[in-house]
Amino acid sequence: MAHIESLFVTRLYHAALSELGKPVDPDELEASCWAIAEEDEAGQDWCEENGYPGYTSYASLDDLTWRSPIFKALKKVLDKHVKAFVKDLEFDLDGRKLVLEDLWINILPEGGYHSAHIHPHSVISGTTYVAMPEGASALRYEDPRHARMMATPPRKKDARRELQSFIYAKPVIGDVLLWESWLRHEVLMNQAEEERISVSFNYKWS
Repeated sequence: MAHIESLFVTRLYHAALSELGKPVDPDELEASCWAIAEEDEAGQDWCEENGYPGYTSYASLDDLTWRSPIFKALKKVLDKHVKAFVKDLEFDLDGRKLVLEDLWINILPEGGYHSAHIHPHSVISGTTYVAMPEGASALRYEDPRHARMMATPPRKKDARRELQSFIYAKPVIGDVLLWESWLRHEVLMNQAEEERISVSFNYKWS
């Protein structure tokens, strides 16, 4: 009898922040995101100059864990989730650790989106969700084999999840998603009237 198995699996970690570590107050986190966005003139200028819809602190701030206690608390919780994901991935870290490299705020207004990209030079990337109004955009992951598929027929619309070309994740407030940094992903257009707020991050092998 034929034996069919899945090879070279891509893992996606999805959990509530509250499952590990001390709970992070979602209202305080949202208030801190707004306060920093309003004060960060360099970030506002960068967004305007680069046509970024809404606001991101990615290019302007690298000290969020020092600016606000809530981000320091968030880092401690994220460390625990990343540790759990690394265990599942069965990485051999050779006595070293994965440590937080970048942490930044994203505020997407109605019509805002973030085109497909990867996070080079990092090992694990992820996002936690601060505000997800009704109609807020999902995160879409792309099959990393696309460039090699050539003459491959398209998948059926009802294909099994692990065989689909794109996977859509629709998290709720307080969720955290983790994936390996080479996995191409994008934030689809925000169709909600209110802002979609998230905090993204990268972990490096150090």
